[in-house]
Amino acid sequence: MTNSKLFLSLLLAGTIGSVSAQSLKDAKEAMTAEQYDKAKDMLQRLVEKKAKDGENYFYLGKIHLINDKVDSAAYVFNQGLTNAPKEQLNNVGLGIVDLMNGNQSAAETKFSTAVAGLGKKDYLPLLYIGEGYIDAPKPDYTKAIEYLTQAKAKNEKDPSILVALGDAYAGLGESSQAFVNYRDAEYMDQSLLAPKIGQALISRRAQAYDVVLEQLTALTQEHPDYAPLYRELAETYYLSSLKAPEDQYREINQKGVENYKKYLSLTGDNSVEAKTRYADFLVYSGNYEELKTVAQELADAPGVDAKVYRYLGYIAYNQDKDYAKAAEYMNTLFSKVQPERLIPRDYLYAGLSNVSAGDETKGFELLKQAIEKQTEEDNLETEIAETAFAKYQDGEVETAVKIFRLPASDPESDYYFDANYFIGLGQYSKGSKIVSPAEGEEVTPELGATKIAAGKPILDEAVKAFGVVVGTTKDDVKKKYLINSLYYKGLSELALDGVMYDPENAKGLFVDSFTQLLEAVKTVQSEDPNLNSYITDANNYLGYFHYLKGDNAKAKTYFQETIKIDPANEFAGQFVDQL
Repeated sequence: MTNSKLFLSLLLAGTIGSVSAQSLKDAKEAMTAEQYDKAKDMLQRLVEKKAKDGENYFYLGKIHLINDKVDSAAYVFNQGLTNAPKEQLNNVGLGIVDLMNGNQSAAETKFSTAVAGLGKKDYLPLLYIGEGYIDAPKPDYTKAIEYLTQAKAKNEKDPSILVALGDAYAGLGESSQAFVNYRDAEYMDQSLLAPKIGQALISRRAQAYDVVLEQLTALTQEHPDYAPLYRELAETYYLSSLKAPEDQYREINQKGVENYKKYLSLTGDNSVEAKTRYADFLVYSGNYEELKTVAQELADAPGVDAKVYRYLGYIAYNQDKDYAKAAEYMNTLFSKVQPERLIPRDYLYAGLSNVSAGDETKGFELLKQAIEKQTEEDNLETEIAETAFAKYQDGEVETAVKIFRLPASDPESDYYFDANYFIGLGQYSKGSKIVSPAEGEEVTPELGATKIAAGKPILDEAVKAFGVVVGTTKDDVKKKYLINSLYYKGLSELALDGVMYDPENAKGLFVDSFTQLLEAVKTVQSEDPNLNSYITDANNYLGYFHYLKGDNAKAKTYFQETIKIDPANEFAGQFVDQL
């Protein structure tokens, strides 16, 4: 047996067992109900029994596309053309494969071939080309409408054309035109649920999630066994959770998972492909605990899609916090999966993983690509910043600092000042520990020089980051961060100045920051409970510096300012008495 015949036999091998329905009509009905594994089984048997019927190959290829197996789809479409050269639907299928692979010009060539000799009433190629443009990774709704309008001109009685037109107009944001087409399709066939669902989803694009949930829930009460309704509910709950108050997010998001499980139970599809689609939903909805369970099942499944590395990578990053392993999984995903099949979130987690694992150059490049590739539904700049905030709050300060460096390097970022502030805090904390003497160490200028040299790159970054915040002209940033930034910038400079090791040779690196802090507290409102502590520290450090330089009168002035706020301050009190 040749390799090609062997491959085809594997692709077309049916599940062992009996299947009562064997007609193309039954297979298409199963596809409409999203019972894809059942439909695939029927179509594989039809191809085996009717090898010269090209239409069977086309619908089998469509199943492979739904399962994200683009290469398998292309192989089946080509076999369809070989066995039934006159069936142009398989040229349509190959054109859709080109769209999936990002090759629009090749797709248009195949589409032109497919429609060149159509009969007067032959409209299906036009319909499926239109749907192909709608479902493409980069949808072209205008092209879709062009082909669907031609299909409608050939057959005004097929409601699926109107449903597709509704989808295309909805994609363009033309809600009224979308509604008209969905309504007309519903009038044409009252039993169809697709136009009813389409009308509900118009409101979803407008983020009127409560309306959509009400409409879809009502439809499930009328049609409790129609699986696609529950998938749409799942996706709507997920989108709704993103706009919900923080204390309601998890509850609403969990409803999405529950509805997706209901969808799977109704389709009866327990295939690897169905679990892979479920895993994709869990990725988008951020349900990493559930994803971990599904990913482990998929990892052991024979012939599983290489996308399993996506799930394993996300789990390693979010659940296990094993950043080196996460980077390994994500790098493997990128090496095994065609670029067209990667999603913006893959670049996000590949970037976060590599940054967190230590390869900041590669990680930042991937994060920049994630932002460039994001869709309207993504908000990856926010996710990057919020990931850094979460790492910081969880005590993973070094990892947080690494991630913050991306928004901190972009003055146009909404998180530019936040990121610089937290980089400053993180690096001050790390650098000051390096510079401080260990217990039992003799404090000498020589020890100070060694420790300051070790801590200098870190403290320099802190000073630079705080300097960005201090230099702002934005009132909201000043109110939020200015006082703290001046204080910790001053402390970072104090550590670099070596005052504790060699006070006589202090240069006063910190003087400007603490002087600005004392001026800022007069004009900038701050509700920080540590404000008085900042003021007394600033006065004490400034007083001590001027004392070291022999300006006793100025030194005494600063210490007296401390006593006004904190009469019991021992450090200032001793100097006031002495001076």
